[in-house]
Amino acid sequence: MEIRTASSPRDVKHYDTERLREEFLINDLFAPDEIKTVYTQIDRMIVGSAVPVNKKLYLEADPAIRAEYFLERREIGIMNIGGKGCVTVDGTVYELDFKDALYIGRGSKEIIFESADKDKPSKFYFNSTPAHRTCPTVKITPDSIKPENKVELGSLEDSNHRVINRYILPGQVETCQLVMGMTSLKPGSVWNTMPCHTHDRRMEVYLYFEIPDDAVIFHYMGEPTETRHLVMRSEDAVISPSWSIHCASATHSYTFIWGMAGENQVYDDMDQVAMQDLR
Repeated sequence: MEIRTASSPRDVKHYDTERLREEFLINDLFAPDEIKTVYTQIDRMIVGSAVPVNKKLYLEADPAIRAEYFLERREIGIMNIGGKGCVTVDGTVYELDFKDALYIGRGSKEIIFESADKDKPSKFYFNSTPAHRTCPTVKITPDSIKPENKVELGSLEDSNHRVINRYILPGQVETCQLVMGMTSLKPGSVWNTMPCHTHDRRMEVYLYFEIPDDAVIFHYMGEPTETRHLVMRSEDAVISPSWSIHCASATHSYTFIWGMAGENQVYDDMDQVAMQDLR
């Protein structure tokens, strides 16, 4: 498990490109037959992946979290961005196809990842947060998302026509604090979350995917008056502190998974930033 410490916005404004990438960028996540995890001390989020190819993969507690098992004091949201596979939770098997998700509540002891076809392996991406109570384990498919949690925003004229799918949040899935979803941009659109915002009560992590190999994402971060950017590629993730904006443009349309943790679960609790205030 890799550990990332929290960073002050007063310090971040002095970071060069390499330091920004060291602190906030998560790449090389999806390695065959490995589980990879990054623990950020910002709201104690764990970002991780599992790519079972030739064997089953077992999610175990790293010594860093001082737990008997991974979900002893945590909950987790898992999304599959690869081939069909399954996640077994204490003996119960949940089949996950492309863009299916699974929420697992605190207290589940044995989590096993497996692909249906090693030639088309699953790519399980997950966010895990501390939990003070147990909520039911639930599978979520794109078709099972309630109409009010499928939101179409933007326009092609503004290059930001997109569909927001809210997979894991109150009203869809009961959780302790974790909120997760997926946003897909329509062909010809390249901007997300613009006009941008911050939310001092929650941090966020983005995972970008469905981007061609010859395309790049420009992820924008920093305080609204001290913006910075990171150049990212498909299947890279980025940590966004609560004080930072989090938006992007790209050379191609794309999809991204967002996960949040913090003070509340109110999706619309955002501090909007006026376009004329950005620097």
